[in-house]
Amino acid sequence: MKNLRVTLIQSNLHWENISANLEMFSEKINAIAETDLIVLPETFTTGFSMNPKFAEAMDGSAVEWMRKFANEKGCVVCGSLMINDDGRFYNRLVWMQPDGEFLTYDKRHLFCISDEPKFFTAGEERLIVELNGWKICPLICYDLRFPVWARNHNAEYDILLYVANWPERRNVAWKTLLPARAIENQAYVIGVNRVGVDEKNISHTGDSMAIDALGKTLYYKEHEEDVATIELNYEEFKKVREQLPFLNDADDFVLNPKLKIKSH
Repeated sequence: MKNLRVTLIQSNLHWENISANLEMFSEKINAIAETDLIVLPETFTTGFSMNPKFAEAMDGSAVEWMRKFANEKGCVVCGSLMINDDGRFYNRLVWMQPDGEFLTYDKRHLFCISDEPKFFTAGEERLIVELNGWKICPLICYDLRFPVWARNHNAEYDILLYVANWPERRNVAWKTLLPARAIENQAYVIGVNRVGVDEKNISHTGDSMAIDALGKTLYYKEHEEDVATIELNYEEFKKVREQLPFLNDADDFVLNPKLKIKSH
């Protein structure tokens, strides 16, 4: 199986301004060379707003924008945005494929010290997607604090992916838990966060990173906007699991979530 190229976009966001964010990300994506996967932050069209009037339908401008760029760049584009689905609101990650087909994951853990649980519906299904033979589990921000939800039962994924609006005031947790998830699940972990100060005067330092299955940091960026493409090495990853088969000794318990497994 070949290596996988993943592009992380760490960016400031325009508050509740969908068109401005799409224009800004268009410029960044147009400058990307070849890649297999482009990862955008959580709620990349609005910032972490709790105003459901900015939620779009699945046939809205943002999802169509994702379809356009996935097709033009010949890669998957993913990120989360506010979605209105038949009157229910979700913080939904869209996994847009080059052929225009897409898969979704709705944020399971809604952030309890914000208004997110008041306006949005929690997801019930975990998603595992396949890209060029790699199995990937995409999750959203606050999900990072809940290791059972991310647990790599029976080595069902190779990459754990988090998109986030994680604030500076709690970035110690972000920078600690991402490597922990990599080590305990013997998987690559990628975390893509935003930078800048939002309209609620909450500062974000980014701290986006990529970590290998041993917990080694392959990429890290704080404070600045950045577009970085990293290559995940399959042979090195395979060797770690063969030489250190820790997952075989994992405790046999599961949350029994509804699980969607899709291939591309």
